[in-house]
Amino acid sequence: MKLFSLVQTLKEKEILFPSNPEILDLTYDSRQIRPGCLFAAIKGTAVDGHRFLKEAVEKKAAALLVERSLENCSTPQIIVHNTRKALAECADVFYGHPAEKLKLVGVTGTNGKTTTTYLCDSIFSQAGFKTGIIGTIQYKIGDRIQKCKNTTPESLDLYQMFAEMVESGVDACSMEVSSHALDQGRVHGILFDTVVFTNLTQDHLDYHKTMEAYFEAKSKLFTEILPNKNPKAVINSDDPYGQRLLQKVKIPCLTYGIHQGEVRAKELSLEWKGVSFTVLSPIGEFKTHLAISGKFNVYNALAAISTGIALNIPIETIQKGIEAAEQVRGRFEQIHEGQDFSVIVDYAHTPDGLENLLKSAKELTKGNLIVVFGCGGDRDRGKRPLMGKIAENYGDILVITSDNPRTEDPLSIIREIEAGITQKHEVEPDRKKAIELALTLAKPGDCVVIAGKGHETYQIFKDKTIHFDDREIVRNFFQSHAVPQSS
Repeated sequence: MKLFSLVQTLKEKEILFPSNPEILDLTYDSRQIRPGCLFAAIKGTAVDGHRFLKEAVEKKAAALLVERSLENCSTPQIIVHNTRKALAECADVFYGHPAEKLKLVGVTGTNGKTTTTYLCDSIFSQAGFKTGIIGTIQYKIGDRIQKCKNTTPESLDLYQMFAEMVESGVDACSMEVSSHALDQGRVHGILFDTVVFTNLTQDHLDYHKTMEAYFEAKSKLFTEILPNKNPKAVINSDDPYGQRLLQKVKIPCLTYGIHQGEVRAKELSLEWKGVSFTVLSPIGEFKTHLAISGKFNVYNALAAISTGIALNIPIETIQKGIEAAEQVRGRFEQIHEGQDFSVIVDYAHTPDGLENLLKSAKELTKGNLIVVFGCGGDRDRGKRPLMGKIAENYGDILVITSDNPRTEDPLSIIREIEAGITQKHEVEPDRKKAIELALTLAKPGDCVVIAGKGHETYQIFKDKTIHFDDREIVRNFFQSHAVPQSS
């Protein structure tokens, strides 16, 4: 594609040393610069891509997309106000507007994004669609799975995946949309068919600083949508921020909740094997069973059901989709190795997420609730004592450990968690030993909840990243110890 055709839709641009070379590829990664590509210099939180402009010229990039020009350079430079947003528009043109050819659902909120996208995916599959998923656990393009780098990738990566989906015959894609992505413009210009708001509770304040800024970032998915697809919004009306969002939204909206909303759940029955409930909706009523336990997962199911309704999927198909949904990795995931107590691994890493998890586990547990958790380093420090207090409120035995300490001292993080705890508790910074300690303490009828990392298969320290999987630690423990068999 010729450069001028690629950038013709960019507004308020200036082109230095104009020529019209053929653009063979797009990249924002200096390591991927090839002759004939357009290199976009993106200002990230840690590195400014403008540092690599000279390298791009040396590697014979055909053009540079910049916010400030490189002096003494004859390579065409397109100067724009925001290279990240401009790259999104260029990628959309370069790949032939692939998002327009998909049923595209964007899910945002503090908790529940991953499970909601998987439940939507199950509904889409029952509707006969070939599906894709973009989110925290993995990227799925039809039958092909890719490792996840970010919950919501950069715009260029998104459009590449959308194009691959279209080429692979994918009809519908469910994707998580993070607040960072919304704030940074990574989903700029993407045309969603349906956008979903699950909830908003404290998280990411290391980045957003205030809950108000966090809310405004999330709101962008609903207030800055291009109207080309006549999108619909799905909003949790039981959530206070959902109520606020309803006052801002200018597109058609469908609300859901347990206590209020157009799509509601009643007659909830929670068991270890899942949760059964009755759905009330504008298109009918039905009873269903979700094979993932926890009251909070009823909200995720309602979000997916509402999405199906917004996309005009028949109610019978929606019901089949919910009932066919499988356990989502690291989301209230139960580990069964024949032991006579329960083990749950969950990604809960926010105060609200931990409280929902522990409350649901407590309701199902006859014996003691044993809680293993830590908090991530280099992240919102304010939530640490809050999570300590929540663990104390619901847990009978607490084992405080490390999550992903990153550049922080694990013991310093633990001390900040302990500020919210008054009862006696165990401290074991080594997460493997902490999990094994909890499993050793468990008695028949107890439940061990291991929170914070869920599906993750790594642990990040200051100087290294190691392989680490909570579920693997549990299974290895049971394989190497005599396991009391459940009766």
